[in-house]
Amino acid sequence: MIDPRRLRVLRAVADHRTVTAAAAALYLTPSAVSQQLAALEQETGHALLTRSGRGVRLTAAGEILLTHAHEVLAQLERAEAELAAYAGGAAGEVTVAAFATGIAEVLAPAIAHLAGSHPGIRVRVRDSEGDESLPLLLDGRADVALAVEYRGAPTEDDPRLSRVPLYAEPFDAVLPEGHPLGREVEVPLAELSDSDWISPYPGNPCHEVMRLACELAGFEPRLVHSSDDFRAVVALAGAGAGVALVPRSALRGMELKGTVVRPVSGPPATRRVFAVVRRGADHHPLIRPVLDALTESASGLTTG
Repeated sequence: MIDPRRLRVLRAVADHRTVTAAAAALYLTPSAVSQQLAALEQETGHALLTRSGRGVRLTAAGEILLTHAHEVLAQLERAEAELAAYAGGAAGEVTVAAFATGIAEVLAPAIAHLAGSHPGIRVRVRDSEGDESLPLLLDGRADVALAVEYRGAPTEDDPRLSRVPLYAEPFDAVLPEGHPLGREVEVPLAELSDSDWISPYPGNPCHEVMRLACELAGFEPRLVHSSDDFRAVVALAGAGAGVALVPRSALRGMELKGTVVRPVSGPPATRRVFAVVRRGADHHPLIRPVLDALTESASGLTTG
């Protein structure tokens, strides 16, 4: 009989592509992971992994087993949710991984709401960029993630996850004061093709949104300055160091000295934000109220 704990190990290796990274995510030693995988291969009678460069990849048999692992692990999540509901356990801790703007705009108001509606639920916050929260969720280090659509992100039909759309918002152009396009009602993105650009680092979903918008406008942005802190991005634009695209909600309440902020015309740059849990956990009596509170606090943020 297949041990479901070993299916978690198989999925971690499939997600991280190396035994060492999977071991770190599972808080195990690499040798323990290798032992679990060897035992799983003995249980199934098939080789499940093969070397690929410096990492590993699943064999055809491994891919078949991984498909069933998603279903088994989702069913275990559902079982835990039903048992918790049977026990009436609406008290406990839920860890939410979220990016900074998501914390300020959505998660913090949701926590305030939960304090009144579900005082037994304690929310623990982990500040994580939009591309970092999903690995934390899949590795079991978070119960809920606030994430952003980006190229390479898990798709809506990913068998490991259940997602709840929260809001979509446009990016605005942030220009140095006195920039010729600052007099326009909307900034044609293609006309910024010769500008120096300020952007979050590669890997940040907002960097990917900016790059895709520029590609659709017909040019490759000349990236000169990088920061994942939008206050720093805006400050650099105000100092005349370049132009930037910034999510509209990130500009709320920010000091915009020395800058002009304008909507963008042409190919839309949009940040789509969603909450996500491991499949099967969305009806857990601790997690469901958190998802509902996030949806409620995000209801006024859908701007585009």
